[in-house]
Amino acid sequence: MYISILDYAKEHPVHLKSFKVMTSGSAPMPVEIIRQMERLSDGGVISEGYGLSESSPTTHRNPFIGLRKIGSIGIPLPDTECRIIHVDHGEDLGINEAGELLIKGPQVMKGYFRDVESTAMQLQDGWLATGDIATVDEDGYYYIVGRKKEMVIGSGYNIYPNEVEDVLYTHESILEVSVYGIPDRYRGETLAASVVLTKGTALTVEGLRAWCKERLAAYKVPKMIEFRKELPKTNVGKVLRRKLAEEHRERLKANGN
Repeated sequence: MYISILDYAKEHPVHLKSFKVMTSGSAPMPVEIIRQMERLSDGGVISEGYGLSESSPTTHRNPFIGLRKIGSIGIPLPDTECRIIHVDHGEDLGINEAGELLIKGPQVMKGYFRDVESTAMQLQDGWLATGDIATVDEDGYYYIVGRKKEMVIGSGYNIYPNEVEDVLYTHESILEVSVYGIPDRYRGETLAASVVLTKGTALTVEGLRAWCKERLAAYKVPKMIEFRKELPKTNVGKVLRRKLAEEHRERLKANGN
């Protein structure tokens, strides 16, 4: 919805000074979109919240007053404990080390209804395994790097799509973008990007890839780029990254790749 408002404002005069407090959730909000929206509202504050259905649903919030770190999900809510563990070995990690986020608190579910097996997988000693890869900084602010299942491993490197998307959103011609992994015989996985351009702009695959090379490590530059009129979304506006990946794989298979 924020992206739609910003897109509308490019061609129509809008006055959003009445927007003082705004919130976002369900999916990570690109840092560039937050900054643009706060400029458009002339000082309004966007606070991202984080949580899961299994946590009723909020566990973290970026404070509206005091220290607010754009790009983070903020700090845990009262009485909420957090751990970040290694995705393979399970040991606790330290400051700025990326691993799976675990949560314990009064808002965490007791279990899945009549599903003992799934409950045992998600809950261990009261700790809820979120499936999200996160880091925590020295001030106790948490950052979601990406989904454990959506992490792309290309040529031995761990690549988090959200990180690449944040960079792509700074391109003035990009309205929406989704980054995901595609199976690759040589690299293991190849990074792909589906891009929706802002109305009235033009961009080539070669031009965008060259732009990315100036701002991203070589292994984070999407090898496959496609332009689309729109991205598939859920009924609440969340981009269906998995659907894009499936469509891309089907096209490659049809072409004999």
